[in-house]
Amino acid sequence: MKDRIYSALQKYFGYSKFYPLQEDIIRWVLEQKDLFVLMPTGGGKSLCYQLPALLFDGITVVISPLIALMKDQVDGLTENGISATFINSSVHAREVAARKRDLLEGKIKILYIAPERLAMREFLQFLQELKVSLFAIDESHCISEWGHDFRPEYRQLKMLREKFPKTPFMALTATATPSVQKDIVTQLKLTDYKVFNASFNRKNLFYQIIPKDNPYHQILCVLKERKKESGIIYCQGRKTVESLAGSLQGEGYRALPYHAGLSAEMRTENQERFIREDIEIIVATIAFGMGIDKPNVRYVIHYDLPKSIEGYYQETGRAGRDGLKSDCILLFSYADKIKIEYFIHQKEDENEKQAAYQQLKALVSYCEGNVCRRKILLDYFGEKFTTHNCENCDTCLNPKEQFDGTVAAQKLLSCVYRVGESFGMHHVIDVLLGSQNQKILQNSHTALTTFGIGKEYSKSQWLTFSRELIQLGYLAQEGDRYPVLKLTSQSREVLQGKKKVLLVKPEETASLAVSGEDKNYDLALFERLRTLRKTLADQESMPPYVIFHDTSLKEMSMRYPQTASDLKKISGMGELKLRKYGDLFLKEICNYCRQHQITPKEANSRRQATLRKQMKSPTVYTTLELYKNNLSLREIAGKRGLATSTIATHLETLIIAGEDVSIDKFVAPAKQQRIRTVLGELGMEALTPVKEKLGEEYSYDEIKLVRAKIRYSMEKGD
Repeated sequence: MKDRIYSALQKYFGYSKFYPLQEDIIRWVLEQKDLFVLMPTGGGKSLCYQLPALLFDGITVVISPLIALMKDQVDGLTENGISATFINSSVHAREVAARKRDLLEGKIKILYIAPERLAMREFLQFLQELKVSLFAIDESHCISEWGHDFRPEYRQLKMLREKFPKTPFMALTATATPSVQKDIVTQLKLTDYKVFNASFNRKNLFYQIIPKDNPYHQILCVLKERKKESGIIYCQGRKTVESLAGSLQGEGYRALPYHAGLSAEMRTENQERFIREDIEIIVATIAFGMGIDKPNVRYVIHYDLPKSIEGYYQETGRAGRDGLKSDCILLFSYADKIKIEYFIHQKEDENEKQAAYQQLKALVSYCEGNVCRRKILLDYFGEKFTTHNCENCDTCLNPKEQFDGTVAAQKLLSCVYRVGESFGMHHVIDVLLGSQNQKILQNSHTALTTFGIGKEYSKSQWLTFSRELIQLGYLAQEGDRYPVLKLTSQSREVLQGKKKVLLVKPEETASLAVSGEDKNYDLALFERLRTLRKTLADQESMPPYVIFHDTSLKEMSMRYPQTASDLKKISGMGELKLRKYGDLFLKEICNYCRQHQITPKEANSRRQATLRKQMKSPTVYTTLELYKNNLSLREIAGKRGLATSTIATHLETLIIAGEDVSIDKFVAPAKQQRIRTVLGELGMEALTPVKEKLGEEYSYDEIKLVRAKIRYSMEKGD
């Protein structure tokens, strides 16, 4: 069976290895058992049912709420040589009849349908005429009333268990808290099932929260560096969407709006233009995104505050589905929080209202946090993140300076006590600042000993201290819409001077940052291959990513393949794609190499020249000088004010460029040997599978340095 699984993986999908958990999931479902799959966006959920479908005798039925996505999924499968179709409201009755005939005749392996279709008795009877080997319920969180995206039509999926008692069910979702997971299992009546929980950690996504201050200017700063890259900007209101899209068009950006106020035709057209890369930017409300599978979205910006962590996680999850580095930037303001609270207050159902307040509270805590963004996100979904520094979020890459804030904390806690623990944050701070507003005068708070004792800090700084003290457990907030500050069991030690409090030194402004992308490929060739891909996609009326992902094009732009045998080694190059597109892409690459006088033997030296050029940059040169002073990675990072991962990347560049850099003091020889063995087994392109196999005692920095040594030896021909 193993040979059949790997043979299908290479033949149809062009891959030689699986993502974590994929093989285990496929083996379990091939035993015809139920299973629940929790896997983040970009983790490879689709392959978990698409590959088994090729090995089952009957058909696999995929139930999905994403009608707009079905055609793209089917196009992608067809391009890989897999027979698939869909039946939904967009298909004419005559065509539905033709597709049913193909299904009855065994010509189709995978059928996509919307949940509403199962409400039709005639269609349910038709399904019973087929040999259904598997039901895959995608976006299964929609079945739960506890989920953030509940859909009533999903509730009727229970009846499938009665009609198909022996057919295995696979429930899949990218977002589900523990309570939602339990509800999904109950609603679908999964039996003798196994749960496969992949990590929620999207390691390629860079998370950043910044104070919202002149947001249009802040967004322009990001876009200036990303003019040719695809991105989504989320706004809460339709007017903001229209205004921002229009302003960006005026700046010369190819941007279009997307919201529920547009006609269905206009929404479909704008979405299609984004998917087919006729435009780079979609400015949208949260109505956008569920129906797209575009892998090369390089950034997601939240112009306004989302309503929940689940929504935020799902929306940011639309970035970097191809595994390449991507940015997730949220512009945070308390004005947005108050606006959302107002709408929550309008809800009539008290339980719904309380749930919404709790979701918003969790999101605001995430935004206010000064600890690793990943840790907060993963904790929310019930996953423990024990790594001290994720090295890919703003708080880990640029930790904020701390100071002894004990006196400030004592003043604040004392003021909360003096006002009887009955007032909100703004009122307490106004007392500290000596304000004589009407509310303070009415409550005679000018007579308090804490009145006016906090004038050394601004109101915004006191607000920052207050929120941090809440996070640290020295203060609590009670109430939803108008929360009041309360002391906690930990407050007494601070007030009595028995405990020192470290607070983050507040900043009045914050700058935007973006993650750095590895540029170890030929950018000019990559752009030519993108143009070729776009031309072919337009000719065949399909999204460019259905032909090849950016990851495949970048690999071609790094390796300069010259023959079909070379091209077959490129990730994502299945047999059908090689036959269909191989000659066209080889011709483009060979023409480029000829024009730029690049021979296969010179390709490696060309990359080395690029690396040497990078090495000459001041930042890499500074790292080299510090390395020569016999400092550790952490010591170099500390002196430079950079993450250790950045220093490791500098050293990687230096090694491949031929500099005499020993890694023995960074990686123990025994570890080096183990890393070399695993890199030999799994390949050197993707580090995540290597790290997963090696375990927690090995770091990405160590793997990168060993890989650099191997690559340098390969370049020399050792």
